Amino acid sequence: MKNEKLYRTVLVGLFAALSYVVFTFLQIKIPLPGGDATSIHLGNAICVIGALILGGFYGGLGGAIGMTIGDIFDPVYIVYAPKTLILKLCIGLITGLVAHKLFHITSETDNKKLFRNVTIASAAGLLFNVIFDPLVGYFYKLLILGKPAAELTLAWNVASTTINAVVSLILSVAVYMALRPQLKKAGYFLEIK
Repeated sequence: MKNEKLYRTVLVGLFAALSYVVFTFLQIKIPLPGGDATSIHLGNAICVIGALILGGFYGGLGGAIGMTIGDIFDPVYIVYAPKTLILKLCIGLITGLVAHKLFHITSETDNKKLFRNVTIASAAGLLFNVIFDPLVGYFYKLLILGKPAAELTLAWNVASTTINAVVSLILSVAVYMALRPQLKKAGYFLEIK
């Protein structure tokens, strides 16, 4: 493909915009005591899809930028913007590492193997988030808000992160499996090594 660098940059922007819109406007916000909140959203799915299509760094970057901007514009989540940037980038990095370095999904031709490998790679990135988002969030809140607030919200954050991961896994695998042949047909499929 000609001008691959420009194409990647445009797609990072597209995934940032998509993750912002999905996180900001299609979320179910769950208010928690003390003015805090957690939410059910599909922003992580966009991050995973980006990592599958663009590679871990660029896909994770797009998702991280979009959801961090969403945090910055929300008075409840603004204090979590730094945590969001780092953790969402990590979702992309882990998904991309497993998908492209371990399984080499861009060169896979067997659809059953591809489906399995995409599912495992997506699950790896989202499992990281299920473990580390509540854990980092707990210590982050402990630092900012104090122990009672951190303990009070931990169980809710674990539950919402788990729900987000399951829904994001299903959606990201389905979208990638449907999008991949179309990108190949149109000549926009990136061979990631």
